[in-house]
Amino acid sequence: MKLSQFKKEVYVDRRKKLAHKIPGGKIFLQGNRESSVNFKDNWYPFRQDSTFLYYCGLNIANLDVIIDANTGETTLYGNDLSIDDIVWTGPLPNLEELAERVGIEKVKPLANLNKDLDGNLHFLPPYRPLHEMRLQGLGEPSEELIEAVVNQRNKKSPEEIEALHEACTRTSRMHFEVMANAKRSMKEYELIAIAQAYARGQNADFSFLPICTTQGHILHNHSYDNTLNSGDMVLFDGGLESNQLYAGDMTRTFPVDRKFTAMQADLYQIVLNAQKTAIRNCKAGAKFVDIHLASSKTLAAGLIELGIMKGDAEEAVAQGAHTMFFQCGLGHLMGLDVHDMENLGEQFVGYGGGMLKSKEFGLKSLRLGRSLEEGFVITIEPGIYIIPQLIDMWEAEGKYSDFIDYKALNHLSDFGGIRIEDDYVITESGLQLLGEPLAKEIKEVEEIRAAANQ
Repeated sequence: MKLSQFKKEVYVDRRKKLAHKIPGGKIFLQGNRESSVNFKDNWYPFRQDSTFLYYCGLNIANLDVIIDANTGETTLYGNDLSIDDIVWTGPLPNLEELAERVGIEKVKPLANLNKDLDGNLHFLPPYRPLHEMRLQGLGEPSEELIEAVVNQRNKKSPEEIEALHEACTRTSRMHFEVMANAKRSMKEYELIAIAQAYARGQNADFSFLPICTTQGHILHNHSYDNTLNSGDMVLFDGGLESNQLYAGDMTRTFPVDRKFTAMQADLYQIVLNAQKTAIRNCKAGAKFVDIHLASSKTLAAGLIELGIMKGDAEEAVAQGAHTMFFQCGLGHLMGLDVHDMENLGEQFVGYGGGMLKSKEFGLKSLRLGRSLEEGFVITIEPGIYIIPQLIDMWEAEGKYSDFIDYKALNHLSDFGGIRIEDDYVITESGLQLLGEPLAKEIKEVEEIRAAANQ
């Protein structure tokens, strides 16, 4: 059972700052309950609500909190274990001991909660059916609370950065194990087993359901049934959590063989160049949507040089022609959630300040557009995804024919996809890589693959 890993003063300070931002009333933070798989006592692995975890540090089911926005006083609601519970779990900290660990002043049994949910109540949007049921009749989610939580959680403290370094180092090492042990004729699920074995050895959980596929053009591919054949590439997108449950999120694409083919290497280098463009442009004050577009221009320029696109790269991106190859966003915010606070609404988290999210194909999938600030943690993950169905549709419509050479592109319809992803924190002078560096230059990747294919 993972409890608080930070000093209790960290949680006291966080709650105090939150209460200061809310003009009166009560702040209600729901903790998560156990969730059953196929019958009541067969549970999914428990994971606490990240906002509850941020302010209270207790990764335990059946807890809730009310913070008095006027005084800052916090009450923890829960139930101590009965002897029937202890038979199954053994002795665990009681409610008062849990409260003491994270500096909470008062405790009450859960039976008292409903009558205390009165008056000027602030709560966050629900994302589980049980959350919705518990909030029925209590009004609407508080935009004031959403904005206060987003503004606080977006800027990572030194102890959070340390936890993120731990998560990203674990993630980097897991990726190395997969890259160094993948062999022809293996199944994708055997690579997942390698990743899971490393995770279990660290007593760590995945920060999200991994993507491990030879069909890298399918953006969220969670099927692991394909065989690794000569000439294929593997796209592995996975992350591990730190002891404090902060997320890592990295992607590498590597050949099944010792080396990339000539075309694979050409397209891989274009993606890597696009990532380097984004890295150079990331700094406090820069809008991430502009960084996304700059990276997209590097992609388009590389594809024009290869003869797959044509015309002017800047104009191609302005028109949206690059989205034939890059249909998603350059990156997202990350923290206790791999897509940090996404349940609070992308408009609040990734945009805000009057900036509206685009509805255009490609840009509508950009989760982060706002100006970067020191302490923001982001992913940078450009890619090229060649989707046969999209080629067929746009060619039939004659769409972007001034910028896309469909004859050349159709020769690549079974190519798949490439993504390269790393995690960074925005600093005073630019940005800093989180975690141990992982091979991504073509020569580095091929050296690892050559050793694996001996």
